[in-house]
Amino acid sequence: MTADEARTRHMALRDRLIAAALDHVPFDGWSRKALERGAGDLGLGPADVLRAFPGGMADAADHFADWSDRRMLSELAKVDLDALKVRERVALGVRLRLEMNAPYREAMRRLLSFLAMPQNAPLAARMTWRTCDHIWHAAGDRAADFNHYTKRGLLAPVYTSTILYWLSDSSDGFADTWGYLDRRLADVLKIPMYKAKAEQALGRLPSPLGFLKRLKAATNRHRPGPVA
Repeated sequence: MTADEARTRHMALRDRLIAAALDHVPFDGWSRKALERGAGDLGLGPADVLRAFPGGMADAADHFADWSDRRMLSELAKVDLDALKVRERVALGVRLRLEMNAPYREAMRRLLSFLAMPQNAPLAARMTWRTCDHIWHAAGDRAADFNHYTKRGLLAPVYTSTILYWLSDSSDGFADTWGYLDRRLADVLKIPMYKAKAEQALGRLPSPLGFLKRLKAATNRHRPGPVA
């Protein structure tokens, strides 16, 4: 087996375990127990869980986000994005990301509780940044200057607040969530307020440009390939 084949098989194992565990997360929380029960559904055991996620539940959470990002990008690739305005492309990315995880809404709620633990704050920030980076990249953004960071910095709070709105939304087809998303995007992407809002948001971070450059470098190392 070649190294590429081994990586593909390992990625496929991680994908299968995450998908299977999601049925158990609402009852067992974001825990190794949920992963092991999911593994049992696949005819696998605890050793397979340890092999797939040596970093424990933080590793599993990070992979769930990566798995969701890859599925989102696969769906976006089917859309004629050139026919949409940039804001519409961004909104579509967020919407697809949530719609495909609609069957796992309670698992998503449990994941947010896990990420809210102080020790998981860096992981939560990295996952959020990576998703926002993928959405902007799919929307056609190739900026390499400060605009690269401002766009992602603006989208991050919109994306996270939309998740929270979506988790409590009981409207038909999550119509209220999509309306909320559109209003938030229309507000934060206004010109000339756009740059000022971004700089204000980023200004709350310590050494923002250096921090974001390091975060971008870490994100690029995890940019997903095609869905396995």
